[in-house]
Amino acid sequence: MFRNIIWDVDGTLFDTYPAIAKAFKTALNDLGKDAPVDWIEALAKQSLGHCVSTLAETCQLNEADIGQAFDEHYDCIQPEEQPPFPGVITVCEYICALGGKNVIVTHRGQAGTDELLAANNMSQYFAGCLTRNDDYPKKPHPAAFVAILKLHNLQPEETMTIGDRDIDILAGQAAGIFTCLLGLKTAGVVADLTISNFSELYAYLLSKNN
Repeated sequence: MFRNIIWDVDGTLFDTYPAIAKAFKTALNDLGKDAPVDWIEALAKQSLGHCVSTLAETCQLNEADIGQAFDEHYDCIQPEEQPPFPGVITVCEYICALGGKNVIVTHRGQAGTDELLAANNMSQYFAGCLTRNDDYPKKPHPAAFVAILKLHNLQPEETMTIGDRDIDILAGQAAGIFTCLLGLKTAGVVADLTISNFSELYAYLLSKNN
């Protein structure tokens, strides 16, 4: 039985990458440059740091200037432009109904995470959260996963993690828990379960828990 889920935020709980790409594109425009928004989004899905460094190299700009301009524009984007993926709330409610726990491990900051949860009336579904403010090594290092298992007394055999990137899966594997990849399979990393939407995850949980 799976009673607990460790969630990633960006690209997993919430559809944030279009807004992130929009903010990067506007930042480039402010600096006199431009790039296709689809390309920017693909870079951001690898990591924000990778996106900044690639844009700086390609557009011959300073990384700090891009980062500052991005922060200014992204801070102006409303949570309503970064909704939860369809079916996320159904899964969260199901875990709570089992008496289990939803928790978060994310590279996003605490304030930004809290804002997204509150704006979508989802804070009630989560028992805890570790963010970049907690200073754990970044995924794929498993330290934050190990810590949140201990902090919330989650049994590894009853816990799965879900994320949209290789690093989420690698961190979960290193922590010894079941892994679920949202989206297309990636080269070199094989999750225990791969889904294209949360209806599939909900059906899987029902099949395993009944």
